[in-house]
Amino acid sequence: MRLCSETVAMLPAKVARGVYDRERQSIGIVHFGIGAFHRAHQAWYTDLAIAAGEKNWLICGVSLRTRSVADQLAPQDGLYTVTERSGAELSTRLIGAVREVLFAPENEEQVVARIADRACEVVSFTVTEKGYARGEGDGLDLVKARESFYPLLGRALAQRRAEGLPGLTLLPCDNLADNGGVLARLMGEWFDAEDPDTGQWFARECRVASSMIDRIVPRTGPDDLAALQAHLGVEDRGAVFTERFSQWVIEDNFAGSRPRWEQHGAKLVRDVTPYETAKLRMLNGAHSLLAYCGLRAGYEFVHEAVADKMLVELAQKLMLEEAAQTLTPAKGQDLNAYADELLARFADPALRHRLAQIAMDGTQKIPQRWLDTALSLKRCGKDFEAIRTGFDAWLWHIEDACFVDDPRGEDLKSLMNKGGRGDVIKYCFQPDDSRDGLWPGFELLAQSF
Repeated sequence: MRLCSETVAMLPAKVARGVYDRERQSIGIVHFGIGAFHRAHQAWYTDLAIAAGEKNWLICGVSLRTRSVADQLAPQDGLYTVTERSGAELSTRLIGAVREVLFAPENEEQVVARIADRACEVVSFTVTEKGYARGEGDGLDLVKARESFYPLLGRALAQRRAEGLPGLTLLPCDNLADNGGVLARLMGEWFDAEDPDTGQWFARECRVASSMIDRIVPRTGPDDLAALQAHLGVEDRGAVFTERFSQWVIEDNFAGSRPRWEQHGAKLVRDVTPYETAKLRMLNGAHSLLAYCGLRAGYEFVHEAVADKMLVELAQKLMLEEAAQTLTPAKGQDLNAYADELLARFADPALRHRLAQIAMDGTQKIPQRWLDTALSLKRCGKDFEAIRTGFDAWLWHIEDACFVDDPRGEDLKSLMNKGGRGDVIKYCFQPDDSRDGLWPGFELLAQSF
C-alpha cells in the first residue's frame, strides 16, 4: 500500500508528525523545483511552522523538467517522509506541507492561477544554478528563459497587477552568490523584453529576498526505499533522506506575510552575504574539490574521500588557507569552527552522499565555488594550490569520466579530446572576437590553471 491520507493511521507511532487539518488551509507558497532538497529543507521548515499552529502556508510544488515528483507525490496526496540519519541513528517525520504538485508543461494554467491567487504570498525556487537561464555576461538568455519559470511567473504577476492584488515575495534558495539580487535583475530583464509595465509594478510592489540554504540531501536509492517500507509498513515513493544538520539564513525582505520559520531554526538577517559566501566558498568549494579529486582517486562517496588523509588535508587547505582568507565573517561567525563542523558532517557514512551527484553541472558551479576565491587571492598576490588541484581533477573528469552530466559537458569533452587542456582553458577564460569566455571576468586567472 502507498502512503496517502487514508493510510497515515497505519504509520508507527514513533514516526513524528504535525497534527493539522490540511483541508481547511489554503496554499500560500508556490515552489519551483520540488526536488529532494526542497522536500528535506524548506518544506520541512514549513511543515514545522504549520504544525505549530500557523495557517494557510501549504505549498504547491511545481516541477519544470520531469513529472517524476508529481508521479511520486500525487497518489500520496502530497504526503512523504523525511528521514534524518546520524551514524546508526534514524528518525523519520511525516511531512504534510506539500498540498499539490504540478508538472508545468502539462499544467501551465494551474501554475499561473496558483501564483495569481490572493492567498499566495511567497514564490520560492530550487531550480539549480542553470535554472536561472543566465547567458554570456551573466545576463538573461531569453531563449533558455522561455524553458524555465519566467513565462509562468511573468504571466501570473501580470494577472495580479491587472486584478489589483498586492505584490509578493520571491525567495530563491539556490547556491548562487547574492541569489536575491541575481533573480531580481534577471526578472527585470525578462520584463524589459516581455512586459515593461508589469516590470515597473514588480519593481515597486514585489520583493526578492536572498537566502542561504545548507543541508546534505543525498539521492534516494532503491535500497533506502525498501528499508523505509519495512520500517513504515507502507510504501513512500517520495521519501527523502538527509542529515540531522540544517541551516537556513534568510534576508528579512518580504512584501507581505510569511511563515515564522525563525521559530523553527531559520535565521532572519539584514544581510545574508557573510553566511552565503562562506557556504559557497568553504562548504560547496570543498564538496566540489572532494568530488572531482575523489572520483579520480576511485572513491564513490564523500565519506570515503574524507577518509583519505591527502584529500582531507587538501579540503582543509581550501577551506582555511584559501577560501577563509577571502571572507569577512559576520559577528559571531567562527570560520575555523565552521570548517571543523563541515568535515565532521562530510565524514558521516550514514549519508552515503555520492561524489558523482556533487560533480554534476560543474560549469555552473565552479565560478562561485572556486574562481571567486582564486581571483581574490590572485589580486592579493596569494596562491591557491588546492583550487588548482581541484581544477586539474575537473579537467580529468571532462576527459576521462565515462559520463559527464553538465550543460557544457559535450563541448568541453570534445575540446579536451581534440586540443587538450590548453584549448579548454582558452575556451573557459579567454574571450575572442565573437563571444565572451565561458566565465566572463576571470580572464586574469587563465594563466594560473
